[in-house]
Amino acid sequence: MRALIRDRYGSPDVLELREIAQPIPTEREVLLRVRAASLNDWDWGLLQGPTLPIGNPAPKPILGSDVAGEVVAVGSQVARWRVGDAVHGDLSRFGRGGWGGFAEFVCATERALIRKPPRMTFEQAAALPQAGQLAVQGLLAKGPLKRGQKILINGAGGGVGTIGVQIAKAYGAHVTGVDRASKLEMMRAIGFDRVLDFEQDDFVHLGDRYDLILDTKTSRRPSEHLQALNPGGVYATVGGENMKLLFRHLAFGWWCRLTTTKRCRLIGLKVNRDLAYLDEQFEAGRLVPVIDGPYTLEQGRQAFRRFGAGLHLGKIVFSI
Repeated sequence: MRALIRDRYGSPDVLELREIAQPIPTEREVLLRVRAASLNDWDWGLLQGPTLPIGNPAPKPILGSDVAGEVVAVGSQVARWRVGDAVHGDLSRFGRGGWGGFAEFVCATERALIRKPPRMTFEQAAALPQAGQLAVQGLLAKGPLKRGQKILINGAGGGVGTIGVQIAKAYGAHVTGVDRASKLEMMRAIGFDRVLDFEQDDFVHLGDRYDLILDTKTSRRPSEHLQALNPGGVYATVGGENMKLLFRHLAFGWWCRLTTTKRCRLIGLKVNRDLAYLDEQFEAGRLVPVIDGPYTLEQGRQAFRRFGAGLHLGKIVFSI
């Protein structure tokens, strides 16, 4: 089979498309013919290597955890799936070694997958797992969404933001999105009530207040966000490249609980917990993933470079 391989940490230049042996499922696994896979922050981070002093683990040869495809073989102990089933899911906690989606075939446990809605394309199905669930879990950091809530999404033109705004608008929230100028037109088109160019407007200092700030970038000190929150408001971060800032947000959350009515939360992804809900939103016509691409595996380096530069609109997806 063909797979996007890397033998060492580094830039997208270390990625190579190679022919390797097709994996064989164990008795508790299924073999999936991958039809589409999407690129996440974790893939970008794992490409470059560890950012914390925890040794130097060997790089995963094949990245990619969000996949959609067809079951082509099942192990003897698998009861849930049959050959020909169309499925999707996040392999990061359930796949063999946790990744492997940027290839023509991948093995996964049956718990890693749910059935793909018939009207959903494989590319749309691959776009939903991580970004969609981070959007849902981040938006619920303050509790159930309510009509009239003021929400701001920072880094709103990527996967989490483009999915999150559609979910929030379905509940009647007023949503502001922050990203670079090249993404603002797309963001308006998918439903943001207000868009801000982060290079021109600093939302923290504009004087507006929000009930919830959902941050996909985590690029500033946690205390700075409090002034942009209403009393009882919540700041929730779902990711970013600066691990020191992420841990600072985790510690700052304790201080907030003791001294203010506002809250600061670091959202840890609960894998595949809300994927069925996202599928329901799609089937009801309330959610359509924004796809950047799709790209082929031959375009792997190009797709990773676009992601690393922050230029992608919605989710970068590979069609395999």
